Amino acid sequence: MIRGFLNEGGRLRAVEGTSELPESMVWIDLVNPSDAEEDDLEKRLGIDIPTREEMEEIEISSRLYNEDGASFMTATLPAQADGDDPQMQAVTFVLTGNRLVTIRYHEPRAFKTFPMRAEKVPMGCETGEGVLIALLEAIVDRLADILERAGRDIDGISRDVFQHKGAKPTKSQDFQKVLETIGRKGDLTSNIRDSLVTLERLVGFLGQGAMQRKSGKDVRERIKTLARDVRSLADHASFLSQKITFLLDATLGMINIEQNAIIKIFSVAAVVFLPPTLIASIYGMNFQFMPELDEVYGYPMALGLMVLSAILPYVYFKRRGWL
Repeated sequence: MIRGFLNEGGRLRAVEGTSELPESMVWIDLVNPSDAEEDDLEKRLGIDIPTREEMEEIEISSRLYNEDGASFMTATLPAQADGDDPQMQAVTFVLTGNRLVTIRYHEPRAFKTFPMRAEKVPMGCETGEGVLIALLEAIVDRLADILERAGRDIDGISRDVFQHKGAKPTKSQDFQKVLETIGRKGDLTSNIRDSLVTLERLVGFLGQGAMQRKSGKDVRERIKTLARDVRSLADHASFLSQKITFLLDATLGMINIEQNAIIKIFSVAAVVFLPPTLIASIYGMNFQFMPELDEVYGYPMALGLMVLSAILPYVYFKRRGWL
């Protein structure tokens, strides 16, 4: 599918089809393009549109390059990021002449919200470069929202791990859920961080191209601001990753403490019942001459001795603070 957008006083207006390419068409958006659509657009624009396999290559030389007078820039962007398992795929931005061409195979939210907003509010979309900068700003805003949500969720996990002393102890199955949640948040943060790294490289390449094209001062300032925003978000993503690592270590430590407490209870129980077991073993021996066998109160005395031998270790452990 191919979508076209015309410039109308700094606003964008979507048009059906791209059979014609007027000068006012500043943005062409290719969504899951067919081979025929790619071939037709390549002939009319005079550029070589990268294939999906070429877009997924990770070398910088394959993602950021100039060819046939056009600048090709590829970044990894998330889609369906309302949950913890976003769809991460490459999106290619091509600046050719006065137009922006985007090639993508998924639906990042910015590609839905940005055209709707640009249709109502002038956002400096007179040129393809202006559309690209405004689109990248919308993408960065979306990534910031995802990181903010992840940060709130991580704070909630922290409260669950470090409960108040008066709270009910966390069960093992609850710790398992916490570990699963931490793992999902770690994957989400890692994906967003990878996306920000590709965007940081893209914005740097775009800034160099703006200097070579001698773009206006306002354009260069917007690119610098965009680069600072991407860098600050990357730092925040690194902070969240460190916090997730800390929570993971803390949760594993809590699990070890709980397991040690269980082992301690069994150890204390074994020590408490050891003296009664010894007494019962003594009086269970089959010797013919045992003085206590003829005593009237021999049996109650043996029972009392076993109970007393169990209470004394318990009291001792309690005074020492081992229980």
